[in-house]
Amino acid sequence: MSEENYKIEARNVHLYYGAFHALKGISMGVNKNEVTALIGPSGCGKSTFLRLFNRMNDLIDGVKIEGDILIDGKPIYKKGIKIDELRKKVGMVFQKPNPFPKSIFENVAYGLRVNGIKHKKFIEERVVRSLEQAALWDEVKDKLKKSAFELSGGQQQRLCIARALAIEPSVLLMDEPASALDPISTNKIEQLIYELKKDFTIMIVTHNMQQAGRVSDNTAFFYLGELIEYDTTQKIFMNPTDEKTQRYITGRFG
Repeated sequence: MSEENYKIEARNVHLYYGAFHALKGISMGVNKNEVTALIGPSGCGKSTFLRLFNRMNDLIDGVKIEGDILIDGKPIYKKGIKIDELRKKVGMVFQKPNPFPKSIFENVAYGLRVNGIKHKKFIEERVVRSLEQAALWDEVKDKLKKSAFELSGGQQQRLCIARALAIEPSVLLMDEPASALDPISTNKIEQLIYELKKDFTIMIVTHNMQQAGRVSDNTAFFYLGELIEYDTTQKIFMNPTDEKTQRYITGRFG
């Protein structure tokens, strides 16, 4: 992992919710077009860390952040940063599918319209492309005007991924994107993540060790707000350096 071309980076990041010290001196960098899995027990800081990269923690009262978060080498917490512009670059997919009460087409077109794009043909082309990228086009191409709520849970999650991709981010954050899905849908999401890394830098929070092993290039193990170990996924799973990592991977705690 060469520092010059880190796509996203944290430098000595501390985060406090009021008096609670939720993240303690986290430093790590992620290269372009790689998938990084964040693992660790519930409440260890994984999702909080993930949300630093699109500034979603800003929405929580009493949050204080120290240190630097950089995307493409530029700090994203300095004064004057346009958060709307940042969030165009950094897509987010949540744990539970959260389609809007609109048609399948309008769900994907939403971000484009919000950003002031009115060109009909451009929107249509982008919607088709995003649905193709999310491996959903073949399943929905004949029912684009139907409600997104008619789709299965797994299809809804891929629709939410398509919605995130439509505004052409370069980073995709995924917070347990398959935890609410059945095994077949989970497998489709995992295959999709593998395909998407050709075009995106992906950070995924997962509780599923096998999933982390299957989809990620690198794995970061968090425990009680600290980054205990960060290395290639193969090294973390086959030969971790820290005993806490070993114990978590083998299911002895967490």
